[in-house]
Amino acid sequence: MAPTIAIIGALEKEVRQIYTSIERGTVCEEAGLKIIGGEYHGFNIVCTTAGMGTVNAAAAAQHLISKYGANAIIFSGIAGGLNPALHIDDVVIGERLRYTDTDTALIAESAPGLEEFASSDFLVDLAEETLLSHGFVNAAIAEGEQDAEARAAADATFFRRNDTSADVHRYLRGTIASGNRFITGAEARERVIAATQADCAEMEGAAIAHVAAKNKIDCLVLRAISDNCDEAYDAFCDREFDLDGYARSASALTLSIIRRLAAKLGISDN
Repeated sequence: MAPTIAIIGALEKEVRQIYTSIERGTVCEEAGLKIIGGEYHGFNIVCTTAGMGTVNAAAAAQHLISKYGANAIIFSGIAGGLNPALHIDDVVIGERLRYTDTDTALIAESAPGLEEFASSDFLVDLAEETLLSHGFVNAAIAEGEQDAEARAAADATFFRRNDTSADVHRYLRGTIASGNRFITGAEARERVIAATQADCAEMEGAAIAHVAAKNKIDCLVLRAISDNCDEAYDAFCDREFDLDGYARSASALTLSIIRRLAAKLGISDN
């Protein structure tokens, strides 16, 4: 039986391209979710839009695990940047995921007994390989130390092909902070940094990794930087930001990761 991968986004735009890329098998509405099922490169895929916040994310993840037997979850979306090395459209691979507004010692009294959570090591490695193949460079490496071959690859990537004057995109294997409040303003921003030492902040990732850990399955959380946690939500929504463009890029990266995983596992799409 083919493995099942659940793909979840907080916003419908973040998974729309996945819907059109898989070989569609089922469409249904259940547990407050619209779920699209199908096949892609030898994997069974179930996709949904969870909505924003930790409860929505956790509920969607658990439903896809319980109902469809998901073996792994990939969650991709946008986040506010906390690390000055990152700029808009750069990507954080969630090696570590921490809650911002939770008494984590109390959370750890229940299985799996953890105060912070993580994406699966092999999926983090796979995401990094995929980002490098798409021309991203490691933001942890000083600009002057970037490998010439990596920068040449970045110059050729489809992310820059239509705008050769654009900055090379960067990524980090880093820490993502998750909470149920939209982070805005210097005081809130600094408070989150002090509590979590995170590279970016959002509202779902830790809950996804938490549910994956409880169910002992693999997960991967990816975030692209959309702002610097320095504006109100209404202003963020009104600002011209190419969310559709990012969503297409994020979906392309997610699908590329799945293809790379299929190749590594020797899974046929026939």
